[in-house]
Amino acid sequence: MKRPQIPSREDLYSRSKGILEVDILKDKSVAVVGLGSFGSTISVELAKAGVGVFHLYDFDTVELHNIARHTATVHDLGRLKTDVMEEAILGKNPYAEVHKYEVNISTHPEALTDIIQAIDLIICATDNNRSRFVLSELACQYGKTCIYGRAFTRAEGGDVFIQRPAQACYCCLVGNQWFDPADEEITDEASARRDGTIPAYTSPEDADAMVQVGLSSDILPVCNMMVKLALLSLSRGRESGIAALDEELVYNYYMWANRRERRFSNWRPFNNAGHLPTILRWYGAHIPAAPDCAVCSETSQLITD
Repeated sequence: MKRPQIPSREDLYSRSKGILEVDILKDKSVAVVGLGSFGSTISVELAKAGVGVFHLYDFDTVELHNIARHTATVHDLGRLKTDVMEEAILGKNPYAEVHKYEVNISTHPEALTDIIQAIDLIICATDNNRSRFVLSELACQYGKTCIYGRAFTRAEGGDVFIQRPAQACYCCLVGNQWFDPADEEITDEASARRDGTIPAYTSPEDADAMVQVGLSSDILPVCNMMVKLALLSLSRGRESGIAALDEELVYNYYMWANRRERRFSNWRPFNNAGHLPTILRWYGAHIPAAPDCAVCSETSQLITD
């Protein structure tokens, strides 16, 4: 069967006219580190918006437990996530340029440092703090913006943090009362064992019980916020219909709750919250830079001098 002709860039993004013009993001370069449920969704959304250059980092293959929340299908089982996402990106934006790195960024940070000067934005969609600390340090060192996102246990909620140059870094966040690493959703036993989240001595049965994954629909609000922050950052200084979000998304930390469970059990019902926190709404906070932070206190000073 004859394949349809690839449409022009103008036709492909005609529906975005007036919000994000056709050419506004075609020269923008994004590094997406971690291509699981978060990274795969965010990559496709950025491709739809017309981002022109992608650097994809993940060393894992698609497994059965990924399918429920990943953009991959059962036909992709066993394939490298980088290959699957390259196809997904090009399927939405055939004009995109995709570079793939099948490496663990925690042990091979040079895979990012080699090209980081050309990167406009880093998306951290990994599921462990070790890799986030590596990216936080690199973002500080090179003056790059990095957006982090995660889900809480069973995706009862989630949070997003944006690290901007010369401002609070991920290490500042971890040392703040707003953030509790123990609440993080564990989505994959192998990854959690590598990171030490699940200790090596833990039995397979106990480890399986610690893997508590939420619904795809419950992580989408968190992915959506990361995409909005990414598009706002990438389009800043250019005429776009989303520039007004600069007046709204003024914080560097955002929290979302899906259900009134566990840490959100004392929140008010959605239909009777008054001025108290409730589910299905975003709450923002400003996380200040820690003056004695081992990562950003010195690099931030270098950037501002």
